[in-house]
Amino acid sequence: MINMKNFFLICASALLVLIAVVAMTACPQTTGETATPASEAVVSSAGTVSGRSVSAFTDEWAQWLGPDRNGISSETGILKAWPAEGPQVLWRAVSGDGYSGMSISAGKLYTSFGVDADEAMVCVDVRTGEELWRYRMDSKFTNQFGHGPRSTPTVDDGLVYNVSASGQLVAVDAGKGTEVWKHNLTKEYGAKIPTWGISTSPLVYGEMLLVDVGGSGNHGFMAFNKKSGKIAWETRTGLPGYSAPITVEVAGVKQALNFTGNSLISVNPETGKQYWSYPWQTSYDVNAATPVFIAPDKVFLSSGYDTGGAVLQMSAANGSVSVKEIWKSRAMRNHFSTSIYLDGHLYGFDEGTLRCIDATSQEKKWAKRGLGKGSLIYADGHLIVLSERGKLVLVEAKPGEYVEKASAQLLKGRCWTVPTLVGGRLYIRNQKEMLCLQFSQA
Repeated sequence: MINMKNFFLICASALLVLIAVVAMTACPQTTGETATPASEAVVSSAGTVSGRSVSAFTDEWAQWLGPDRNGISSETGILKAWPAEGPQVLWRAVSGDGYSGMSISAGKLYTSFGVDADEAMVCVDVRTGEELWRYRMDSKFTNQFGHGPRSTPTVDDGLVYNVSASGQLVAVDAGKGTEVWKHNLTKEYGAKIPTWGISTSPLVYGEMLLVDVGGSGNHGFMAFNKKSGKIAWETRTGLPGYSAPITVEVAGVKQALNFTGNSLISVNPETGKQYWSYPWQTSYDVNAATPVFIAPDKVFLSSGYDTGGAVLQMSAANGSVSVKEIWKSRAMRNHFSTSIYLDGHLYGFDEGTLRCIDATSQEKKWAKRGLGKGSLIYADGHLIVLSERGKLVLVEAKPGEYVEKASAQLLKGRCWTVPTLVGGRLYIRNQKEMLCLQFSQA
């Protein structure tokens, strides 16, 4: 007999993948959806990394996990201490159901959440928190463990792309909030909706938009013309996962890596031709954390449910790529939150424990309990951590020992959305509100 208590605990734990937490016929649909201004949204207002130049502040965090999809910010001069009540809150704005991340470009913040019976993508002025427009993406996804959208918007060249939890892929004018093109992934491509909703976030590559569709036949991993929505290429995959794709370059060969429900696959991002596939089985097909590129030629992948992680080494020759396993262990089990790689070490949530491990030997360097299954990003020598229950923590990014510099309880309830750092300001949210915090020393 199944122990029902354990069964429900397992189901509740599986819901954690929702953060991550990243269509279509040759002729895209348009339905005439328009943006709706919503000034009432403001609650209050108080006054490949090596190729990019570094300045004190950045003004773009335009996609899932930032410029390089690795959770690393180049900003310096961040706060190293704050009072018991936390950093200064510059503004608060209404949020809603879901776990969508916050993308920032050209002074505007884009995210999505559930509003009544709908899933909406919203655009907010980063200076004041005023809502500039609202676009209805879909009917609201509902689940006994959580409602609303999970995908994080991707902003590029005047358009913002997003996916509803039930499979509406949309491209919207970033300034006006008007629909440019749209695909219904389930109806057009037979996309399978994962148990806890679509959580992948679209990836722009050149003139294409890469999406883990998880559909039938060749409609697994697909690329669309980012301006028109027409299919550029498509390739067969297995089960859909909850992760978001990344692109890497090894020995001059570019690859798109996609963590599906049962494998990590590599394809040519120009054509969709598959280079290699590495099987990866997890309970309930919950592969949610984004693969982590370890330059120049390795990748780390990880899942929860006591599955663990692995480092793979890629070898490129004659325009092709092969892969071999370097190690596999339970030293780091990312349920949904993606680890950060720095100077030979991985920092991440090993199930409910914040941990640092050696990325080569798997040696556990330090561990910190009590933060639940939170999320983290990196800036200026520190990990910026948001706990599962809304506690903001600043930790030195050093493998020697766990050193906490500051902390404050800023949000209540479930907090599964990764923070965003842009222009000396930190943005965090739960399912009720978004906060903009002064996070620079200036």
